[in-house]
Formats: sequence, structure tokens, C-alpha cells
Amino acid sequence: MKNNKKLDITDNSEDTKSNRKEFLLKGLTGVGFVLSLVATKKLSANEKSKSAKNKKYGMVIDLQSCTGCGACDIACKNENNVPQGFWWHNHITVTEGTFPNVKYTHYPTLCNHCENAPCVKACPTRAMYKENDNITMHDAGLCIGCTTCAQACPYDAIAYNDKDPHQRFKSSDELIEGCTGSGKEIVSKTKSDILPYYNKERNETLPGIRPKGIVEKCTFCDHRVKNNELPYCVMSCPADAIIFGDMNDPDSEVSQLIRKNITKRIKVNLGTRPSVYYINDYNPTDRIRSKGSI
Repeated sequence: MKNNKKLDITDNSEDTKSNRKEFLLKGLTGVGFVLSLVATKKLSANEKSKSAKNKKYGMVIDLQSCTGCGACDIACKNENNVPQGFWWHNHITVTEGTFPNVKYTHYPTLCNHCENAPCVKACPTRAMYKENDNITMHDAGLCIGCTTCAQACPYDAIAYNDKDPHQRFKSSDELIEGCTGSGKEIVSKTKSDILPYYNKERNETLPGIRPKGIVEKCTFCDHRVKNNELPYCVMSCPADAIIFGDMNDPDSEVSQLIRKNITKRIKVNLGTRPSVYYINDYNPTDRIRSKGSI
């Protein structure tokens, strides 16, 4: 889950989203892109009256606040019923220096919901598509499992189901016979339909559990966003390091952070126009933290 990667950070003065210089994050190819202190936070009343076509959802991740705890990774798997073996939300740990002078930086990673999404362009059946609110979505009914989108994605953010998911919870085998419960028994004891932690709400816009033979990826928890709630990774972060909101709204938290900070985005040089921004490096100072607003 954690990886050591050397990041090549390059100046990019062409960015139109910020009045300040933006640094690029490169060289993350091959890393899997693919919690809980949680409360339900509703979106603002003003946002409820806005049309989705006027919204442009994006995310800002504060590297100074992130501790690499992995709460966002776990929350995502629970919220979206993600199968064992791959991740919709992950994080990379970059180590710099030599002991005892060592610096660790944690980079939460997920689908970048690119404005110019290579996966959408590559999909032959249009199963991968852009919503009017900038979320990159996937239609499981149209997907033929060709994985063209996964090959086109420079962020390694799309996973392919090559076998039936969650097999361990369908099995009657015990790890230690007569001692530990089988996966099937655990599901029965927890009175769940499919998984001990199955989330029925995920089924509102995608199959609750995606079947064998198709791809899947992060959707910014679109089922929550459509119900005026923030993505689950945002709500679950104990450090409030992940901020989500409408980049078309100049008063939103994400818009203000992008304007006021030197930002980083991954592989901007490819022209994908990713919607996930990174700000700050570690600096011991007190700041007011927020989960953001849309």
C-alpha cells in the first residue's frame, strides 16, 4: 500500500487555475491508484439550488496535514464495497534524506477526474464518461472489460475485475478448523446481504458490487454528492487534510485554497487537466483546518 517513489517536481507557469506558479508531480506510473471518525456533513443550502452543469467538482489535499494514516483508504473500501486486492483510494509515501535526517511525505492518490480524461477518449463503448459536474463516471452496463481505459489512464487509477469479487465471504472454509469462523459464517452472523460491511447506498448509481469482467474506479462518491454529502474519504480524514468542493464557485474552500497556495498536480504535462490538487509541504505551524464546502 505504501511505496517509495522519487518525485520529479517541475515548474509550470502555464496553469490557468492559479495566479501563482504550480509545481508538477511526475513519475508515479506503476503505483496503484486504485476509516472511522465519520459524521454526515450536508452541502450548503445555496448549493442545493444550483444546477449540476454549473458545478465543477475537484479536490485539494493538504500534504502538511496528511499523516499517512490510511483512514481515507479504508473508508473508501467500506463505502464503495471495493474488492480485496485493489484500491480506489490509496496513498504513496515518499522518503527523502538519510537517517536520522529523514523526511516523509504522504500523497493520497485516487482518480484525478481529469477534465481532458484519456480514459473517456479511449473507451470504445462510452462506458467511461464525464458527468456535467466534472465527475468521471463508469457505466457497468456498457463496459465490455476491454481495459482500454485502464491502459490509457496515466495514473493507474482503474482496476479490472478478473475474478468474482469477495470470494472469501462466499466460502465455508475456516482458516483454523473448529476455531475461526468462515467468511460465509461471518456474513451470516453480521446479518448482511453480501459483506459484513456492505453499503447499500453505493448501489444508487453503480452496482453495489461490480461483477467480474468489468473495470471500476473512484467516482468522488458520486452517490453521496448527489445526496448533498461530501465524499467519504473527506469525512473520514481525522486530520481534515482532504477538501472537496465546487471549483466553479469562487467562494468554495477548494477555489480559495487553489488561489492562495502554490499547488501541485500529477502529470499535468500530459494535458489531462487533473482535478486533484496538492498543497503545502510540512511546516510546523498552527492553521485553521476545514473539510471544505461546495
